[in-house]
Parts: sequence; structure tokens; C-alpha cells
Amino acid sequence: MNDTVSIGSSPRRIRQNNIVAALQTIYVHRSLSRADLARKLGMNRSSSGEIVAELTEGGFVQESEESGKQRLEHSRAGRPGIMLELVPDAAFFVGIEIGVEHISAVVVDLSAEVRACRKVAFDTPSSTVEEAVAQGIELIVGAMAKRMIDRCKGLGLSTPSHVRPDGFVTLAPIIGWRDVPLRDIARSAFPAAVPIAVENDANAFAIGDSYRHGVAGVTLFLLMETGVGGGIMIDGKLFRGGHGLAGEIGHTLVPGSGGQKLEQLIGREVLIGQYREAVGREDADLQDFLGGVRDRVPAAVNIAETWSRHLAYALLQACRLLDPDRIVLGGSVAPLYPMVAARVAVHMSEGQNIAFPTPEIVVDDDAEFDSAFGAACMLHRRFLSLENEEFGSEDSAPVQSALS
Repeated sequence: MNDTVSIGSSPRRIRQNNIVAALQTIYVHRSLSRADLARKLGMNRSSSGEIVAELTEGGFVQESEESGKQRLEHSRAGRPGIMLELVPDAAFFVGIEIGVEHISAVVVDLSAEVRACRKVAFDTPSSTVEEAVAQGIELIVGAMAKRMIDRCKGLGLSTPSHVRPDGFVTLAPIIGWRDVPLRDIARSAFPAAVPIAVENDANAFAIGDSYRHGVAGVTLFLLMETGVGGGIMIDGKLFRGGHGLAGEIGHTLVPGSGGQKLEQLIGREVLIGQYREAVGREDADLQDFLGGVRDRVPAAVNIAETWSRHLAYALLQACRLLDPDRIVLGGSVAPLYPMVAARVAVHMSEGQNIAFPTPEIVVDDDAEFDSAFGAACMLHRRFLSLENEEFGSEDSAPVQSALS
């Protein structure tokens, strides 16, 4: 997110640009003095002060607690710089991931910090779209206080699907959806009139991780659930490809597998099914399998070894095509990687005759909620942008109070 926003020509546009630029800058730096804010905005102290006063009156910006302490401690040594920060409770953003066998949801505040998260098992292919959306909304709204709902400024949804820019899901074969007006369905079900965005689950994962870390260069994201999705970020921007399908690594055909796709070999349900058959337990789940790998149970280790080989193959192909600086793994299957990272490295090394550079491979900080978090971040980003009509009212109108 840039510190500054280009200035438009009309007074209304200038005001909106200045407000957005100030919010973006304070968000990026977390805490900033009035003098530093004016400098980064390229404004004089008086003009910057007017913007700060408007945002303070509106309840979006406040002086940090440290500033108050500093004034007391340094009252005899001259006036210290007053630090500004966002008011976390001024706005909230909801993100919901509708997966194949689960729904997860989060709420983030204006500082983009997670304030609530929930996850529940859900059989999406056996349910209607309306039922899935209602379940996701009920799940997270039940975790929100009334003031959070009243101050909600956006809802993001992520699904394993191909999504048009207007929030229309054209195809989601793994959950059985086709031609679904998902944004309209969510708008009818959500208890507040807020902007709504819909995104592919792997792309949402990529957006969320990049929102946290802001890493430059080329990053490949793999979201490993029942299916395997991919997202590509280039210098902080999502690369969608010519038809919005860039990164769909799960559909890669694996040689010697009888025509199977990658997601049919390393997905969640495949691992669980293989482990159940190997140990003769129909009630075994993913956590049992991961525990078996951790405890070096032979059946689990053998399955993990095959998984490592297939993952290494996919990563090698992606590396030759994209040459990423970094690969980030997410989803419920991602915790397996640290336990077999050495084996993946061996297979990747054996799979190439030339020693190409190897990217850093890491697991996302919060692999289970990464896609839902990214869905919420899409709306947080929109709020701190010129798309936010709340800051584009008439020239003389003050920012509407967020805490009213």
C-alpha cells in the first residue's frame, strides 16, 4: 500500500484523496507523529492538521497512549512529538471461506488485526449455495458484538472457484457450483448493507499473506485443502493471467500417476483415505495422520514420503515456469510440510540436472484461516482506498463518525 495517493482535480476529490492517503500512511506505519505524517503526505502542517482533525472527530484516528505518557514524562523538557494511530474499533471487516468440507470465518479491525475467528465442518457439495452462505454468516455473526456488526464495513467471501469481477461464480467443480450469483446471495443474507467482494480461495490466501508481510518479488502460494489451489503475487500485486485462472497448479497432470491431477494426489481427503486404509481405522482424521508422521508411525511416514515426492514435482515445474523468490503453503494440509521439508528438498534436487536457484518455502502463519483472512483483507484494503464512498461525500461534509 503506497504512502500517498494521486491528487484529483476537484475539491471533493482532493479531500477524499487526502483522507485516504492519511489513513493509508498511518496504517502502514502503525504509529506516526503529526510532523512525519505531513512530510509523507507532502503537505504543510496546517493542511495535514485539518485532515487529522477531521479523522479524529470521525473516530478513525487517535493519539497513541504513548503520546500521553510522553507528555507527562517530558513536560519540563519541551513538548514531545504526538504520535497518531488508527482506532482499531472504528471499523470491522468480515471474511468467510467456503471450502469443500469446512467453512471458516474471521473478523479483522481497522488495524487489520484478527478479532474473532471460527471454523466448522460443513459438507458444501451436499448443500445449496444459500445454505452454505447462511452457515458462514451465522458462524461469524454469532461471534460479533452488536457494535461490531454496526461498524462492519465490508464482507469478503472466498471459494474454490473461478470468479468474475462482479462476484459471479462461473464454475466451481470441486463443490458442484456453476453460474452462481454469489455476491447477490451474500448481500441478501448478511445483516448489514456493506460492500461485498468474492474471490478464489487461493487468491484470497495470497492477498492475506501479502497483506501481512508485504513481500516484494515473485511469490507462489499453494492452498492445500481437499483440492489444491494456487495464487501468484508479483511485487505485491495479484497476477490473474489472461482468464483469471493463473496459479491453478492443482490441475497439473502428474506423470506416472495414470492421468491423475496433483490435487488428487496431495489433497486432504486423499491423505485421510490413505491413512485410514493403512491403519484400518475408519474414524482416523487429518490430525491423526499428522500425529502419526510426527511419531514416525511407518504407515504415516510412507504416505508422507509419497506426498513429498508429488509436492516436489509440482514445485519444480512451478519454479521453472515462474522462478519465484518465495513459496508459501497454506490450508489444513500445510502443517505436514515442516515434518517432511528435508525429503521435499531431496526430491527437488534429484528432479533437476541443473542446480537452479531454490526459493524459500514457508508455511503461512495461520494456515487454517489464511483464505478467510485474505477475504477480509480485500475489504479492509477497499476501505483504505478511493473506492470507499464514505470519504467521498460533499466537499464541506465532515467524515461521518465511525463510533456513533
